Amino acid sequence: MHTHVWKQIRDREGGRVHANHFANSIKSYRTSQLQLANHKDIVSPHKGAINSLQIDSTEGRYLLSAASDASVAVYDVQRSASAASEAAAAFSKHRCLFVVDKQHRQAHKYAVSTAIWYPIDTGLFVTGSYDHHINVWDTNTTQVVVNFKMPGKVHRTAMSNLSTSHMLIAAGTEDVQVRLCDIASGAFAHTLSGHRDGVMTVEWSNSSEWVLVTGGCDGAIRFWDIRRAGCFQVLDQSQTQFGRRPPILKRSTITKPYHSQDSSTKMRGAQKKHANGSGSRQHPIGRVPSKGPMKQRLHPGMLSTQDRATAHYGAVTGLKATEDGMYLLSAGSDSRLRLWDVQSGCDTLVNFETVRLQINKPLQLATTQDSTLVFVPCMRSVKAFDMWSGNTYTILRGHYECVNCCWFNQQDQELYTGGNDRQILIWSPARSIDVHILNQW
Repeated sequence: MHTHVWKQIRDREGGRVHANHFANSIKSYRTSQLQLANHKDIVSPHKGAINSLQIDSTEGRYLLSAASDASVAVYDVQRSASAASEAAAAFSKHRCLFVVDKQHRQAHKYAVSTAIWYPIDTGLFVTGSYDHHINVWDTNTTQVVVNFKMPGKVHRTAMSNLSTSHMLIAAGTEDVQVRLCDIASGAFAHTLSGHRDGVMTVEWSNSSEWVLVTGGCDGAIRFWDIRRAGCFQVLDQSQTQFGRRPPILKRSTITKPYHSQDSSTKMRGAQKKHANGSGSRQHPIGRVPSKGPMKQRLHPGMLSTQDRATAHYGAVTGLKATEDGMYLLSAGSDSRLRLWDVQSGCDTLVNFETVRLQINKPLQLATTQDSTLVFVPCMRSVKAFDMWSGNTYTILRGHYECVNCCWFNQQDQELYTGGNDRQILIWSPARSIDVHILNQW
């Protein structure tokens, strides 16, 4: 047992640290010790690139993977199938509990690009494929219970972990519209129009069950309130702020998050001119003023479709919201990572050290439980960056080909990565610190 851990335990018993602080400290220490696991391995049945990984949010036990050979598999990452015979062994192999491949009569025909668990329990999971279909599967029977036909290849799907009022699957496809699929009715709830090219990635907010964030091949990141028409915010890379939070006075001068070219001084000047009877009215979103008979006031959702602001010089390939929902990390085909303040809609100017990202497919990013570290697939390696400084914390090397997806297990502080080499690797803390210590507190 490390001296650091014994000191934490003594401080906890002596009442010098709070129980939550103790648990968080141990988790952070375990995360800092991540290395390629030498005590367990996942035996992948996939014969194609791993495109998506996810651990269920209810038990933190079952890993769901999707691959380009049109297969989907589920694994128990806490107990191996051969645990009885390997009880005394130091190394355990975790084989899939079941796999749905092309031999299954309801399987996808082409690559499965995304697979997610139903947020409430592990009884359902959702897959999206290049065959233009989204399937909702019953985990116990491995049968499709709901099917949605999409207008093009499905890049990403997402469901809200906060939702208590809807059962919507947000789907990003090669079509310009984002579609919301309702599991309860088996039909499309509605579509979200605004992107000018295909939608590569979708992410639900961690602060509201009604807010959806989408990233498109047009370089735009749009925020939607699914209860209203049109998006309510478009991120602009020219709008910046230094630091994690803007000053209160500066924030109070920003009346709309869509201004990308007007400073607060110009806004006040324009308002002053208008008050004196000269100048023209400022349009909050539309950058081209209406003329002639089209001068009537448009709905903000309609005006947002005229906003051509971009967050990246290229396609937005990955989105990841922090646990508190206050910040959003984005990755683009321009090999840039950007951290956005959601409230102000500004780029925080965190300079992430040089990265090289894939440009032809969506990337799945992962963050630690306290959002201090972000794991980013960078070609054949995975880089862990400090979220607030952009410095490289560590580099995880183990894949032989490009890495596509990451998932961080909050309960065990383990990282799972999948790549084009068809392998699923486990990165875990050193075994000298057992996870059962956390459960005692």
